[in-house]
Amino acid sequence: MAGRKPGAVMVVGLSARALAMAARRAGLVPFAVDLFADADTRALAAAYRQVPGDGAGGLEPDALAGAAESLARAAHEAGHALAGLIYANGFEAAPATLACLGRQWTLLGNSPETLAKLKNPRVFAALCRNAGIPHPPPRFAPAPDAQWLEKRIGAAGGGHIRVVPAGTRPRPGHYLQRRWPGRPVSALFVANGHAAMPLFFSAQWPDPAPEAPFRYGGAVRPAAIAPRVAARLEAAIAAITAAAGLVGLNSADFLLDGEDWALLEINPRPGATLDLAPREALAWHLASLRGQLPARHLTPGDSTLGRAGAAAIFYAPRRISVDAAFSWPDWTMDRPAPGTEIAAGAPFCSLRAQGHSAEAALARLGQRMKRLATRAEKAP
Repeated sequence: MAGRKPGAVMVVGLSARALAMAARRAGLVPFAVDLFADADTRALAAAYRQVPGDGAGGLEPDALAGAAESLARAAHEAGHALAGLIYANGFEAAPATLACLGRQWTLLGNSPETLAKLKNPRVFAALCRNAGIPHPPPRFAPAPDAQWLEKRIGAAGGGHIRVVPAGTRPRPGHYLQRRWPGRPVSALFVANGHAAMPLFFSAQWPDPAPEAPFRYGGAVRPAAIAPRVAARLEAAIAAITAAAGLVGLNSADFLLDGEDWALLEINPRPGATLDLAPREALAWHLASLRGQLPARHLTPGDSTLGRAGAAAIFYAPRRISVDAAFSWPDWTMDRPAPGTEIAAGAPFCSLRAQGHSAEAALARLGQRMKRLATRAEKAP
């Protein structure tokens, strides 16, 4: 339409801040819907809407639909033509909700059907088996021994995983998966429906809590992976991409034990390591929907990636009331707005650090964690 401003997108998820930031870095104007309405999300978005929800079921469908319609009107009134909707976390267990959004707006990413397939443990196990990819298959009968984990179907973030004793039958909406040895490594990659290009591998770690021993802690880029092992992981990503028709930014989670490895899951959306991605990442995401991939393969030392980077979640050590006097360092993200009450053990904010190497970035991140803990201790 004549006179409309180009380059606007709606970003939706339990937390839309990372997508809103990535959109700004790509020269786009984000309109955001999420659960938290953090201060930096509000600052990044041309307009935002906060809706209720939770980590298990995602955003409340009716409230989400109303918020999206309201944002679309706000974009129209501001003279922006929305190119479509990019989704983040919170739809893994609710592909039908995503499908409803897709009937109103163009989904700039994988379809609800693709999301549903990859988050169905039986279907995903079959995809891996047919592609010859090592994957610990699901089990829905009682655990035969004590080497099994219970996971919630359609979950993300690790907080839902628990160790179960022998004889445990998975609860409704859950399944069992045998524990595999190894260290967690994730790949952020961009795909065009046929081929895929990994952008980088990151090493990840948990931040255990009493009821959530595998709760996500953070990630550092680049991960130390032998080239021959990295080649096998890239081949697995290519095979899953072709089998599932993946498009856009996605992440693949692996366990590495020497030269042995297994693929745990695919998140068919921009994942937790988006904050470690180059500024072109969301532009590549959109280009891939037109069949285009980056012109060259990125390597760990590629200047496009910049310095090594690390990012983590800081969980509240106690109940914290965020007031206007709280001083946020510029290396923090997902900053709760003044007046927000953060429960003990809930995410308080995220933080990031860079360095000349992964080790240097991790060291700086650890220092910043301590400084943030000191500030949190003084909060109301």
